Amino acid sequence: MVNQKYLEKAEVLIEALPYIQRFNRKIVVVKYGGSAMVDQELKENVIKDVVLLKLVGFKPIIVHGGGKEISRWVGKVGMEPRFINGLRVTDAETMEVAEMVLGKVNKELVTFVQSLGVKAVGISGKDGGLLKVDKKYSNGEDIGFVGDIKEVNPKILYDLLEKDFLPIVCPVGLDDEFQTYNINADDAACKIAEAVNAEKLAFLTDIEGVYKDPKDPATLISELRVGEARALITEGYVGGGMIPKLNNCIEAIEQGVNRVHILDGRIPHSLLLEIFTNKGIGTAILREDEERYYHEDNE
Repeated sequence: MVNQKYLEKAEVLIEALPYIQRFNRKIVVVKYGGSAMVDQELKENVIKDVVLLKLVGFKPIIVHGGGKEISRWVGKVGMEPRFINGLRVTDAETMEVAEMVLGKVNKELVTFVQSLGVKAVGISGKDGGLLKVDKKYSNGEDIGFVGDIKEVNPKILYDLLEKDFLPIVCPVGLDDEFQTYNINADDAACKIAEAVNAEKLAFLTDIEGVYKDPKDPATLISELRVGEARALITEGYVGGGMIPKLNNCIEAIEQGVNRVHILDGRIPHSLLLEIFTNKGIGTAILREDEERYYHEDNE
């Protein structure tokens, strides 16, 4: 008799088959940040997930942050991190540290992807004119060298994907005067996903997804249409850091991304579980006319 454990493995692979067929040769943008960037084991799991997506025929692009690491290095050189309305104040010295740290993180990710047998190229938004920015203000307040993306030129990403590389993007850009700006990684992932008409955009975060009631884990919402996501914001069900994230998701869908996922990067292999299983484990946000494919009978 075949061991039940092996039969279950085969069933998992068969369950993944329609998703592999559906997204073959499609672009998937993964925004990588939070605890999954700090914990070594989680970091390895995320990169293995993305490498698997690449090897089964997807075209992944990683956009990474590095806020916790930047804060650590700003402290190391004796500077105090400052925030206004939740946004890091980035003076010239902080910008210098941020770019160095993000470059270091970027090449660490490239190294790990390549150690798993996939060709990767790390770039910043400066390369090939990928990300053009204007200076960002927070409610009229000057927060230094923080950029608002005004234009994405995805040619370099298309060139890398065509040559079978996995692009890993660091969120730094240039303004019209070629001044360097730090960019919020969520914003960068969102704008890049729009520019390349990504089939999927996945945010790896430190939360399990979107809740109807944030105090009750049982109210996790598996799927949300854009209108429902808007209603959650206007009716006050979501607050804090989830509002800009949901707004980014809504904008991405409206600009042509088919589906956006909010996932808990602290759960090992959350990316694979969300993309390749019927139920998923995070929250998927979809267009009004998009067919739901997490059904109650699949639970």
